[in-house]
Amino acid sequence: MKLTDNVIRSYKVAKLFRENTDKITSIDYSADGLLLISCSEDDQIVIYDCELGTNKRTVFSKKYGVDLIRFTHAKQAAIHASTKIDDTVRYLSLHDNKYIRYFPGHTKKVNSLCLSPIDDTFISGSYDKTVRLWDLRSPNCQGIMHVSGSRPIAAFDPEGLIFGVGVNSDTIKLYDVRSFDKGPFSNFKFAAEKECDWTGIKFSADGKYILISTNGSIIRTFDAYNGQCLQTLAGFLNNKGCPLEASFTPDSKYVISGSTDGRIHIWNAEKGFKVCVLDADHPSPVQTIQFNPKFNMMASACTNLAFWIPTYLSNHQEPDTSMFREN
Repeated sequence: MKLTDNVIRSYKVAKLFRENTDKITSIDYSADGLLLISCSEDDQIVIYDCELGTNKRTVFSKKYGVDLIRFTHAKQAAIHASTKIDDTVRYLSLHDNKYIRYFPGHTKKVNSLCLSPIDDTFISGSYDKTVRLWDLRSPNCQGIMHVSGSRPIAAFDPEGLIFGVGVNSDTIKLYDVRSFDKGPFSNFKFAAEKECDWTGIKFSADGKYILISTNGSIIRTFDAYNGQCLQTLAGFLNNKGCPLEASFTPDSKYVISGSTDGRIHIWNAEKGFKVCVLDADHPSPVQTIQFNPKFNMMASACTNLAFWIPTYLSNHQEPDTSMFREN
C-alpha cells in the first residue's frame, strides 16, 4: 500500500505490550519485516512476531546489560552494546541465549551501532572518540577512526558502500567502505548546534537524504550528495534532553519521531511540514521509533511498546488486522 498523508494520519495502535518494567532504549526490525527486537534498561531482550502481533521470546542480559540491539542478517542472532562491566560489543545467539563472539576495544560507552545492509560488516561509535569498523566473523577491529567529537554517530548508506559519521554536532564525514583508511571523501561542515547534541544518523532508503536526530527539539535532514541542510523539523517536545530516535518511512517520504510527552510526530521529508501528531498509550518519553521495512506498520516505545497500523486504505477497504490475531 502506498503511503499518503491520509494513510499516515490514520495510523492507530493495534497492539500494546507492557512486559518491560523500565525504559525501552532501542528497537530493530529484521530485514524481512517479520520480527522486531527490543532492549531495555531492565536488561530484557524481547523478540516480537510482527505478523501475529505477539511476544515471541524473551531473553536477558543481566551480566552485561544491553543497549543498541541490532538484528544480524541471520534473524536468530543480534549484536548489542553493553551497559555493565565494560564497553564491549557482543554478538548474541537468540536461539539459546549464548554469546557467539565479543568485540572488545572501546573504552567508553558505545552510543552508535549499525550493521551493513549487504554483508557482515558493522560500525560502532563511542564516547572514547573513536569509530570502529568490524566484521562479525572476527573479534578484531577491522579499522579505527579517531575523531574530534566526544559523541560520534555512524551509519551505512542503503547500498552498504558508504558510511557516514557525524562528529562534534557540526560535521558529517562520508567514507568509502573499501578505502576508509584514506579518510573521508566528503566533509560537510555546519554551524555548531547551540542547544543540543547530535545523537543519531541515518540514510533514507533511496540514499538521497541524511537524517540527524538530537537530544533537543529539532531534527535535521541533509542532502546526502552535497551536504546542504534541507529541513529543520521541530514542534515536538523534548524537555528532558532525551536522545529521541527519528526514522524515515521506507519510501523516504516521511520522517517519524517520538517526544517526551508520549506523542508521535510525522513530517513530510521533502517539504518539511508537519503531517500529523498521533496519540498513544505512552506515559513516558518515546525514545525509539521505527517503521517496518516491508509492511505498513510502525513501532514506538517508552516502557510500553506499541504496534501501529493504518485504518485508512486508499481503496477504502477495511484494513487487514489479521496480522495481529490472537493465538
